Amino acid sequence: MTIWTTRPETTNDITAIRDINLAAFPTSGEADLVDALRADPKVWIDGLSMVTEGSDGTLVAHALLTRCLVDGAPALALAPCAVRPSAQRTGAGSAAIRAALDSARSMGENLVLVLGHSDYYPRFGFTPASGFGIRAPFEVPDEAMMAMALDDTRPVPTGTIQYPAAFGV
Repeated sequence: MTIWTTRPETTNDITAIRDINLAAFPTSGEADLVDALRADPKVWIDGLSMVTEGSDGTLVAHALLTRCLVDGAPALALAPCAVRPSAQRTGAGSAAIRAALDSARSMGENLVLVLGHSDYYPRFGFTPASGFGIRAPFEVPDEAMMAMALDDTRPVPTGTIQYPAAFGV
């Protein structure tokens, strides 16, 4: 089992992060989304863009949390998450996601939302957002729109998710 090193992105990582997203997805959509989110000071939160390094220091995975809202209350959107094809299914992506969630928790954030595979994200603690009274602003299968409270002692807002403009929804 590989032990991965994770850390927040630096400005020196921007090109490598774009390359990871271009390699992981069939179009430039996710890479362009990361760039657009990074350029928006209303949604970008320093320390919540996490990278995973291989043993040689090469970046192999990236996970991003940015500000979104649930009926006006602050939350975070986990998207995109990307892993170089050569490092997929090795735990590199999971390491980046866990690091991002840990960082968000340490910053006092509470609610994280993700639209993704219902067989993947529950391993981090995500459950259907509908269980929290949260819904997407578009039609999506219930099991694919997930949420997680980082602090079970704090209340979670209910209502409709308001994504950053860069998401185009």
